[in-house]
Amino acid sequence: MPAPTPSRVFHRSLTSDYPMVVSGDGAYVIDSHGKRYLDGSGGAAVSCLGHSHPKVIAAVQAQVAKLAHVHTSFFTNEPMEALADRLITDAPAGLSHVFFVQDGSEAVESALKLSRQYFVERGEPERHIVITRRQSYHGNTLGALSVGGNMAKRPLHQPLMNPSVVHVSPCYAYRGQFAGESDKVYTERLAAELHTAISAAPPNAVMAFLAETVVGASLGAVPPVAGYFKRIREVCDRHGVLLIADEVMCGMGRTGQTYAITDERVAPDLLTIAKGLGGGYQPIGALLVSQTIHDTLRDGSGAFAHSHTYNGHLVACAAALAVQQVIREEDLLANVRAMSTHLEACLTERFGNHAHVGNIRGRGLFWGVELVGERATKMPFPAGMQLAARIKSAAREGGLLCYASPGNFDGRDGDNVILAPPFNVGPAILEEAVDKLGLAIDASLQQSRA
Repeated sequence: MPAPTPSRVFHRSLTSDYPMVVSGDGAYVIDSHGKRYLDGSGGAAVSCLGHSHPKVIAAVQAQVAKLAHVHTSFFTNEPMEALADRLITDAPAGLSHVFFVQDGSEAVESALKLSRQYFVERGEPERHIVITRRQSYHGNTLGALSVGGNMAKRPLHQPLMNPSVVHVSPCYAYRGQFAGESDKVYTERLAAELHTAISAAPPNAVMAFLAETVVGASLGAVPPVAGYFKRIREVCDRHGVLLIADEVMCGMGRTGQTYAITDERVAPDLLTIAKGLGGGYQPIGALLVSQTIHDTLRDGSGAFAHSHTYNGHLVACAAALAVQQVIREEDLLANVRAMSTHLEACLTERFGNHAHVGNIRGRGLFWGVELVGERATKMPFPAGMQLAARIKSAAREGGLLCYASPGNFDGRDGDNVILAPPFNVGPAILEEAVDKLGLAIDASLQQSRA
């Protein structure tokens, strides 16, 4: 038998062999050997409807047959207009317009550029500093990487990064909240830290505070404590600083609300989305913009000094619109909230007394499991153990796709696993995911001791 032809693809890992995926079936994907894998994380919390949903496929096919692409410098288009209307209908108060891009990194880049232009046009050109949180992730383009707080991803590209970024503590109760400290006191401490960071900068130099509403990849589905964003909003308002909510991973229904920040009873000035917006059926992201920012540019220069070739792509917008319509028609946000309770119960039953699971946290169908060497001290496993990678590999071998990432402790040490199944799952799928995850974690820990 002839040797297989070597791949000419520049893969994510140049030392890994990847199975060939060929089809999808609801919550499962199938490889070229017919093996089925439960997609327990939707890739990176993307596939909110699972795979091969007929209504979304039909919408994509219909749009391609009609018109695939036209540049937005010449025309608007019906799918883009309808999708913008849909997104603003459920948006937090004050958000009034939508700028469409291709993914989350572009949405964050757009938010940064728009924030800067907004202040320049309102006569505050000295504002340029962005404050973000350690152990955050906002994308992999240079601007997004600059404001990100994932300390493991920064060193390689540090010379290319924007230096006008300040990092403060995340709202990470498991590791940041003192024993006996109430949520209110913890929140006040974090708000005071933000106030101090703004005050330490040159006068009127801080432009924006950027934060994930529920922290995704870098910490592992960490929700804020009650009242945190309310106090952060107050600090931003006090200093004239924009609040940017990054919901690329946690938004668009993932937490049981269209926008995760709805549960915080706070309205940001800008809000980024992607992943669950199009459910993976087409690449698409978006930036939601406040009326105030929109009107400032409209009455000033009259244009946003930023664009991409595929802004408002017809097929991408048609796919995303179909995804959002299915979520409404099938009342899937109610299912997310109901299944959240079941998933939490399954995770607690399986891992609540596990010797090496320190914390189980999440919201909606977005849950994280943090692995520790010792529960009492919360000591993380060392990076050299590569536990997250081992768990991901063992899970795939056992027929489960999960989002496992290292470095949640300090950017190097620490391991967490995220489950983010489709919004239309039932209890049986969740139970299967947790069972397979348990087997993968135990097998990986046993292997590491050998």
